[in-house]
Amino acid sequence: MAIPAFCSKVASLFCYKANYFFMPSSFNKVYTFQFWLLCSSSFLFFASFNMIIPELPSYLEGMGGGDYKGLIIALFTLAAGLSRPISGKLTDTVGRVPIMVYGVFVCIFVGFLYPVLSTVAGFLFLRFIHGMSTGFKPTATSAFIADVVPANRRGEAMGIMSLFGSLGMAAGPAVGGLIALHMSINALFYTSSFTALLSILVLIGMKETLKDKQPFSLKLLKIKKDEVIEPRVFLPAVILLLSVFSFGAVLTIIPDFSVHLGMENKGLFYTYFTLASITIRVVAGKASDRFGRVPVLKIGLILLVISLVMIGFSTTPTELLTASFIFGLASGINSPTIFAWTADRSDKKYVGRAMATVYISLEAGIGSGSLLSSWIYNNNDEMLPLTFSIDAAVGFVALIILQAYSMKKKKQKKEFQVDVN
Repeated sequence: MAIPAFCSKVASLFCYKANYFFMPSSFNKVYTFQFWLLCSSSFLFFASFNMIIPELPSYLEGMGGGDYKGLIIALFTLAAGLSRPISGKLTDTVGRVPIMVYGVFVCIFVGFLYPVLSTVAGFLFLRFIHGMSTGFKPTATSAFIADVVPANRRGEAMGIMSLFGSLGMAAGPAVGGLIALHMSINALFYTSSFTALLSILVLIGMKETLKDKQPFSLKLLKIKKDEVIEPRVFLPAVILLLSVFSFGAVLTIIPDFSVHLGMENKGLFYTYFTLASITIRVVAGKASDRFGRVPVLKIGLILLVISLVMIGFSTTPTELLTASFIFGLASGINSPTIFAWTADRSDKKYVGRAMATVYISLEAGIGSGSLLSSWIYNNNDEMLPLTFSIDAAVGFVALIILQAYSMKKKKQKKEFQVDVN
């Protein structure tokens, strides 16, 4: 589908289907009280561990670990990725809610330990353990959403859910920067733990959606080869990996980039990014419900490539924040669409495994992006254009793969029509 034609159809969604966005009876039937509790929990959970991220590079450097900045995100995502097969299996066996609770408790526990283990090695160890929290809760949350929302509203539902998560990602760094500036880094760590605690309190009384639950046993922790990856969702997983590669660079390098451009608040980039992301997520999800996942993803990937080139060549705060807004639009389009696509392609018996698979790709993409980008950047501001140009090239590869998939599907459709006729 050509881009102008697609944009025209998106416009028609607003012009002729506006009433669909505001249908109270349908809306209330799909989005129950449990759904909104889960959204609130996601807001608090994402705020809890994102509020500390902008301050961590300087915190690690203050301990003498400036050369290990790339590990701040890499270890976090590595732990999350390694825990995904387990969280996916437990989500499909023990239940969605218990796995959410476990993930949050890890987050609470680690937040209180940051001030205690104040060495470089101790800090890096905690970053690894902290990553396990995101290895469990989002997997179970996504499976829960797939259980309670009908297929023709999944894109919209994933958009709403990710909207709340993005709001948490925006509020977290903004609040965290103020706490670190006016109080202390330790106060920030404690606030992070308290926010995580709130995210679990709102889930009290949440009804389990997994029908055939099993009691937990140590045997469930043994993962077979065929339980690691769900082949049905391999393509969405690959696209996600390539599209979030640049996010690892953004999380690791942007705080230094902001200082380089004279910006006092290192979390401001993330605020603009998230504000853009939340403005588009629900609309993008709904558009993918109507026009298809792949056409919407193409638009998101094009915006991603453009924004990364703009980031790399930014020379003023205004240019950087403008690029961050476009980067946020791209993320807001891609994220709910890919997760809805994953739910579409997954087996109902293995929704947890399918969600774990794409989350493994998420962590692999962010982690590898963080490591490679940090290595290229090497604390040298002159390397910023090259670093983000490479990130843009990786995003472009995702666009090429998606286009090849579209062409193959069109060819198969034509061949099928010929056979039928």
